[in-house]
Amino acid sequence: MTGVNSVFSFKVLAVITVAVLGVHMAALQASPIVLRPSQAEPPLRAFFTRSIEPVAPEIAAPPSAANAATVAPPPRQRVRPSAARSAPSPESAPSAKSEAASNQARAAAPMPAAPKEVEAISIRPDDAALQDRPDADQLALAPGAPRLPPEPALAVAADKVPASVRLKYQVLANKFPYRLNAELRWQRTDEEYAARLEISAFGQARVQTSRGQITPQGLAPLRFSDKFRSEVAAHFDRAQGKVTFSANTPDVPLLAGAQDRLSVLMQLAAMLASAPQRYPQASTITFQTIGPRAADLWRFTVGAPETLALPGGQQATLKLVRNPREAFDQKVELWLAPALGYLPARIRITEANGDYVDQQWLVTEPQS
Repeated sequence: MTGVNSVFSFKVLAVITVAVLGVHMAALQASPIVLRPSQAEPPLRAFFTRSIEPVAPEIAAPPSAANAATVAPPPRQRVRPSAARSAPSPESAPSAKSEAASNQARAAAPMPAAPKEVEAISIRPDDAALQDRPDADQLALAPGAPRLPPEPALAVAADKVPASVRLKYQVLANKFPYRLNAELRWQRTDEEYAARLEISAFGQARVQTSRGQITPQGLAPLRFSDKFRSEVAAHFDRAQGKVTFSANTPDVPLLAGAQDRLSVLMQLAAMLASAPQRYPQASTITFQTIGPRAADLWRFTVGAPETLALPGGQQATLKLVRNPREAFDQKVELWLAPALGYLPARIRITEANGDYVDQQWLVTEPQS
């Protein structure tokens, strides 16, 4: 009986225990537990380390003026994130007062002086050495170029200017198997002159004319013309100090002592007749020489005396040569005869390709 009771008591106790557990479980499911913030677990974070090295900035050469607008700015320097986010310390940051003082000091400092402009080269009228400058030709002949100072005044005796005369020549040319004829007519008064050179054959002629004034410095041309089928001319505008051309080529400055391609023959004659001692052998005589379309500088070199056997007889002469300066310039050779008033007894013009025209004195006739 005691054993039955003990078994019964165990069963009753087990049933009661299970019932109590069931009641507690039901209560837990009905009311969930709310955790306070202090009891919550912190979220998990991934933790790793790495080192960041600063990259030195590239140093670029200063841009030139030509490409300054297209040069890219220098690359920025990469820094540690912590350094980028950190503010400067009070010791390193400039104060507002010191920055204001710095700005005032910069404002009060004098501005650097602007560079001085290069002064234009001034040419003194008495600068005789200018004639030896290598760029004198370009300055003298370029349209709109500054005027060059004149050479020292050339005193030409009035009685040494050739008297009126007519010279006839025989002309040889390598391009023609026959002889041509030429005639130089020279007329002068006390104040004016007129010259005409004609080369003709079989009714065809090329005529050059020059007219102008006679001054204490010799001839001062006013108009030069060159005609073969049609005429082109150069006009000496002394009031404006320039030469104009009918061919509509650019004007050129008019220099003191300028001659045209015909008057230069008579001007040389007057100069040599007036003062032959001024022109020894190897000396040079330079003229601004005007053609029908442009200007040039003709520089004659005085040579040795020569005696020529010409169609009109022998003539004692003094040779002058104008050598070419450029590839296509003509070579001009003159033989001036004292017996002809230093007018040319022979003129030989040679082209760059070797073609030549040789004009030789035949006879002298009085000018009517």
